[in-house]
Amino acid sequence: MTYVVGDIHGCLWALDKLVKKLPLASDDTLIFLGDYVDRGPDSKGVIDYLIGLSKFHNCVFLRGNHEQMMLACLEKGQDCYLWEFNGANATIRSYGGIKSIPQQHIEFLKNTRLYYVKDKFIFVHAGLKPGVPLENQDPFDLVWIRDEFIYSQNPAVGYKVVFGHTPFANVLILPDKIGVDTGCVYGGKLSCIRIEDYAIFQVECERK
Repeated sequence: MTYVVGDIHGCLWALDKLVKKLPLASDDTLIFLGDYVDRGPDSKGVIDYLIGLSKFHNCVFLRGNHEQMMLACLEKGQDCYLWEFNGANATIRSYGGIKSIPQQHIEFLKNTRLYYVKDKFIFVHAGLKPGVPLENQDPFDLVWIRDEFIYSQNPAVGYKVVFGHTPFANVLILPDKIGVDTGCVYGGKLSCIRIEDYAIFQVECERK
């Protein structure tokens, strides 16, 4: 079975509660759609948790725009103002300072994938540029695109796109796409969908 988890944004307690609700078997796969950090109270704890989880389960970690901003600032000194505007201070506080971010966590972020394909599903953080072959997609679009993808029809012919990034009141299930971000950090829910039967697992979140 394949379980797909939406945007976490530093909400460690919700992540732990959600994972404990999943009926995971040893050969199941967990796919995380990105945005592990920023805005919520414990980005450091979330990354620690995910690293630990990957030692016991088959995990796929996708990159969100927040990981992209964090990496650009830490590795290249770029877009730091953009990262700060989008919730970096909460992340930095969780580490006790920007210089206290361990190399292990930076390597975790660097090893995240921009997309993942399994069967007839494409998993990606934000979405796809409609009409553009997967191999020609701009990495920027994969982590940042929104309305152009959301309002498109059949953005990836022959595939259903499973994405996060854009929060909905509940998991969005359409013929051509599935949106799994349900706004945990804004007081919504942290959601997971099991791809084989569309079973949904959720925990209620408090606004942080």
